[in-house]
Amino acid sequence: MVTPGLRLADVGCDHGFLSIALVGRGIAPCAIAMDLREGPLSHAKENIAREGLSEVIETRLSDGLTKLEPGEAETIVIAGMGGRLLMHILEEGRQVAMAAKELILQPQSEIPLVRHYLVEQGYRLLAEEMLQEDGKYYMMMKVSYEANGVGEVLAEEEADFLFGKQLLATGHPVLRDYILWEIGLKESIRAKLDATDATHSDRYREVMEALEQLQDALHQIDTRGK
Repeated sequence: MVTPGLRLADVGCDHGFLSIALVGRGIAPCAIAMDLREGPLSHAKENIAREGLSEVIETRLSDGLTKLEPGEAETIVIAGMGGRLLMHILEEGRQVAMAAKELILQPQSEIPLVRHYLVEQGYRLLAEEMLQEDGKYYMMMKVSYEANGVGEVLAEEEADFLFGKQLLATGHPVLRDYILWEIGLKESIRAKLDATDATHSDRYREVMEALEQLQDALHQIDTRGK
C-alpha cells in the first residue's frame, strides 16, 4: 500500500523488517525506523547493517511520533498494534500525522473505533486492503488528512465502520471469508446461550444484533458479486 518514491517512517518498527523490505526493494528511497524500546531498536539497527542499508535507513528511539518532525516522512506506517494505542499515537503526533502524504494503518483491534476517530479528525480514505495469514485476518487502510485534498469519505454507513467502505464496495473475497468466520463464531455462541436458556440476556441481544449486521454485509457482498 506504500506509494513508491516517498520517504518512509515505520512507527513501532520492532526489528526493522518492514523498512528493510521497502527500501531494499526500491519502493521507499529511505526510511526512519522508530520504536519505543531500545532492545528491538538495537536488533533493527543490526538487521539494517547486515543488509547494507545503514546509509538509507535511520533508527530512532521514539514514543510514537514524538521524535518525527512534520514533513520529515511522506509515508507513515503504524501497524501491528491495538486500535486505542494507534489512536493515541495519532492524537499525540497530530501535526506530524496531518502533514504526511499518506498514513498506512493496520490496527489489530477496535477497528470500527479507529475508523470513527479518523472520520471525526478529518482523514480521508485512499485505499483499503485485507488479507488472511495463519488463520488470522488483517484489515489495513491508507488515509490522508483532508488538507491534502485527496481521497474519499472514509465511512458513512455503520457497515462501513464495521467492515470497511471499499472492502464492502468491491466485495473483497477475504472480507467475505472473514464475515463467514464471524458468523460461525456468533452462531456457536448463540447455540450455547440457547442451551442455557439465556435468550433474554443482554449478551444474547448483542449476539443477535451482530449476526444481523454480519448477514447484511454478506448479502451486500454477494449481491455485488452477481
